[in-house]
Amino acid sequence: MCHMKVPLLDLYAQNEPLKAEMLAAITRVFDSQRYILGPEVEQLELELATWLQVKAVVGVSSGTDALLTALMAAGVGPDAEVVTSTYSFFATAGSIARLGARPVLVDIDPATYNLDPAAAAAAVTSRTRAIIPVHLFGLSADLDPIVEAGATVGAAVVEDAAQAIGARYKQRLVGGIGTLGCFSFYPSKNLSGLGDGGVVTTRDDEVGNRVRLLRVHGASPKYFHEVVGGNFRLDAFQAAVLRVKLPHVADWTKLRRRNARRYGELFRAAGVTSRGVVLPSEPDGYFHVFNQYVIRAPRRDALRAHLHARGVGTEIYYPRPFHLQRCFADLGYREGAFPHAEAAASETLALPVYPELSEAQQSYVVDAVSEFYA
Repeated sequence: MCHMKVPLLDLYAQNEPLKAEMLAAITRVFDSQRYILGPEVEQLELELATWLQVKAVVGVSSGTDALLTALMAAGVGPDAEVVTSTYSFFATAGSIARLGARPVLVDIDPATYNLDPAAAAAAVTSRTRAIIPVHLFGLSADLDPIVEAGATVGAAVVEDAAQAIGARYKQRLVGGIGTLGCFSFYPSKNLSGLGDGGVVTTRDDEVGNRVRLLRVHGASPKYFHEVVGGNFRLDAFQAAVLRVKLPHVADWTKLRRRNARRYGELFRAAGVTSRGVVLPSEPDGYFHVFNQYVIRAPRRDALRAHLHARGVGTEIYYPRPFHLQRCFADLGYREGAFPHAEAAASETLALPVYPELSEAQQSYVVDAVSEFYA
């Protein structure tokens, strides 16, 4: 094989064509001297509300703070329980613990890596204040039974859509199906800023107003505090950059989906699936946006080392489920408690799928994987 560099993500390829437009937007903010919240954030919120088909969008400082603020708005606090997946980015469970609540962890669907809705329903109790389904890797969780489970005890459904902007479940956009939705604009996301940022979404104006209150230390008006909130404000520079990039997200999503289809064709033609490699799936009625393209691979760590030697960037999302993290040892879970999540943690590997990925680069990745299993 020839040697080619294929990064896991190429931010330069996406941002360079928009550089002049983004710099003009940044200059606009500089000239306004409005750096925190202000008109840029307000316009982004309005544009996203239209795009995501929700009533309220509230800009916040990060995807993590979106989760934290959403849980606070849902009334989560000490002695509450929040049901969620054991297999996600740490912020999902960390936000629960930071509020003094107990993360009640459940296993995943092994085909989608998302929260198992039957397991979530079985974990709901009278102390459950919220359920957090995670739309992992860009694929929606199975939301209808989760929403139904939450309704049985009056629990909010807080969608962790950090990786899934534009994803759909039964023709409905994620982030507007549960009580609240949480999105991240971290640079690796499908809609990304030049730093941290996020939003909370909701179909309920009253809930949206509570989130707005919480993001400014619970003050209304300034210096008069109704509740204890936090400093969760989105800065205007990030909002201005995101407004430049938002009109391109639909096209970038089409390219990610094209790349995912192409991987499927190439991997099957190479016979890799007959070697035990499992490709991502898209159930009927779902629309996957492929923030990550995650395969399940025998001898995953050796494959990753092989791809690294061939110049192919990869990542493991995520190598250790929450129930096996040291900081959650007091929850009392043990190895073997959630076998599907534990298997995913030891077998999954993310491959490059960013929109600008070329056909030649994808062929190189597939050849490198095929070479390993040959």
